[in-house]
Amino acid sequence: MARYKHYDYSQGKFIPISFDKQILPGTFEHTLHYIIDNDLDLSIFDLRYQNDELGAPAYDPRVLLKIVLYAYSKGITSSRKIAECCNDNVVFMALSADTRPHFTTIADFISSNDQETIKLFLEVLLICDEMGLIGKEMFAVDGCKLPSNASKEWSGTKKELKHKKEKMEKAIRQIITRHREMDKTETDKTVIEKEEQYAETLRAKVKKIRTWLAENDDKPGSSRNGPRKSNITDNESATMKTSHGVVQGYNGVAMVDSKHQVVVHAEATGESEPATLKPMVEGTRENFQEIGKEENVFEKTKLSGDTGFHSEKNMEFIIENGIDAYIADNKFRHRDPRFKDADRHKERFNKEMSRKFDRPILFQPRDFTVSPDKSFCICPAGKRMYKCGNANHHGLHAIKYHGTKRDCIPCTQRAQCLKHPDVTETRQFSHFTGRTNKKEKTFTQKMREKIDTVKGKFEYARRMATVEPVFADIRSSLGLDRFSLRGKKKVSTQWRLYCIVHNMLKVHRYGYGFAES
Repeated sequence: MARYKHYDYSQGKFIPISFDKQILPGTFEHTLHYIIDNDLDLSIFDLRYQNDELGAPAYDPRVLLKIVLYAYSKGITSSRKIAECCNDNVVFMALSADTRPHFTTIADFISSNDQETIKLFLEVLLICDEMGLIGKEMFAVDGCKLPSNASKEWSGTKKELKHKKEKMEKAIRQIITRHREMDKTETDKTVIEKEEQYAETLRAKVKKIRTWLAENDDKPGSSRNGPRKSNITDNESATMKTSHGVVQGYNGVAMVDSKHQVVVHAEATGESEPATLKPMVEGTRENFQEIGKEENVFEKTKLSGDTGFHSEKNMEFIIENGIDAYIADNKFRHRDPRFKDADRHKERFNKEMSRKFDRPILFQPRDFTVSPDKSFCICPAGKRMYKCGNANHHGLHAIKYHGTKRDCIPCTQRAQCLKHPDVTETRQFSHFTGRTNKKEKTFTQKMREKIDTVKGKFEYARRMATVEPVFADIRSSLGLDRFSLRGKKKVSTQWRLYCIVHNMLKVHRYGYGFAES
């Protein structure tokens, strides 16, 4: 018969632990511990406390900062989970000196230190600069859209939310009517109780919407699209389209240096990307002024950004401030000969989507043939369309053509030619010939000409390798898949803390004396 070594789960063993020996040189926790204790001026946190003579002693901000940043480096954002780690994990015990702060203390420290976090970000930025981790040769700006602690269910314009409230009130009235009918018959009390619970839930939602409608106005939007959607749970968040669908959250925007991908400025916002370019540029300039390194860092540093930051207003700001920027417009790839065959993939996708939703593919402007003298054009069905005037669209001159009823109404290709063939009788087509005033170039056109050069394409191509790895690191390696707070200030604080962890990891990997120790 086989014999095994004896073991007993009920036995005890006392292990002596020296906390300072648990923070091993060469690890990130050692870098974090050393920098916070020796290189950061955290006196700004002292202003939060007024317990010199009265009151209980507070937890040292250095201790709280160590455990929060170390938790973020491990993808832990829950204050309850961080407090649990301080009780169970030896490294957390060592960093906190076994003080074991309560989760409410940790949560308050994270959410209420917005100004202190800005100062802390600058301190770490100064360390990165003095270690030679910032090249100041090119900065790239981009945003990372993440969901937050807000519900899409509570999003909409005032008109949409009012309609939602009316539907709920109608549902409540229907439940009351059903209850009256149930009272006349012998109905199971369980059914009645569940319906009453549902009605109470709807009443609470109606009250919540009614209160919000009375106290808030619509967010201003564009003249074409109308007001922007608000959100009852967090009105500073935004409904944003991402590659994973529509999310209710914030856009974490970062300005990144090209040498070692150090984040030089970071903000979280619910605004669209075009509205964030100017604050990001000005914030980056102010950061380097604060740390005493550059009066105007953009005098020598290039700037790159994707199409999300391109607008006439932004290009005017960039050019008038003398910034050497390379920001692509949404037609950048269409003009690039290297992508001349790229549309074939889009056409295949459109065909697949049309088959999926049983929708015909509409004719494109390239399917219409304009005569040499521009007096008429030929539609895809081979019918003649006649010139009916000129148009000016955003500074572009166009010649307008329209078909005749005798050709368009009986045409067998109406479904491919018109978006609404049941309503629209004839097709109209505009042929753009150029700008109305060729002598005066817009700021958008100046940027377009600049980025279409060989140098412009080369500089813009560096953008992706500069800023995208930062978001990959923060989302995949550090595990930030959603913001856990509400409100722009709190979310910006959490975003900056993650960028601080990212920058400290750069110090750990490339800074002198840490990775080698």
